[in-house]
Amino acid sequence: MIVRYWQPLTEIETMRRQFDRVRNDLTTTDSAQTAWAPVIELKDVNDAFTLRVQLPGITAEDLDIQVSRNAVAIAGEHRQESEQSNNGTVRSEFRYGKFHRIVRLPAVVQNDHVQAEYKDGILNLTLPKVTEARNQVVKISLGKPDPAISSSELAAEAGE
Repeated sequence: MIVRYWQPLTEIETMRRQFDRVRNDLTTTDSAQTAWAPVIELKDVNDAFTLRVQLPGITAEDLDIQVSRNAVAIAGEHRQESEQSNNGTVRSEFRYGKFHRIVRLPAVVQNDHVQAEYKDGILNLTLPKVTEARNQVVKISLGKPDPAISSSELAAEAGE
């Protein structure tokens, strides 16, 4: 009699590969119509946020950017060059079509002072924070107040 050990991890791995093949077959046949969204990078730099968005192959005319006090909405379309060039394509993983992305901001910004730059497929937005949302440094005295230091000097030391 042959003793055969059951290895569930091997069977699970086989099923995972089969599911991946089915998923790839379904997505590669209609990849041109699949919705997509650009990737972002949001940084907090003291008095402002910087938002970087990767938009390769998209012209500035195909972008619509709207900034509210607490969110940024970016919409646009990545157009395919021409239908004639598609005849020779064997496989394409490029995403074409319209996209819409809303980025919520962690603090309120001055949406009327936003600066934008679009270069080499990267959109850079500088979103200045409102004064109340900025990190303000306040010096706290634990002992008795020093009579030689005035309140205006304290404000100057704190960077205000």
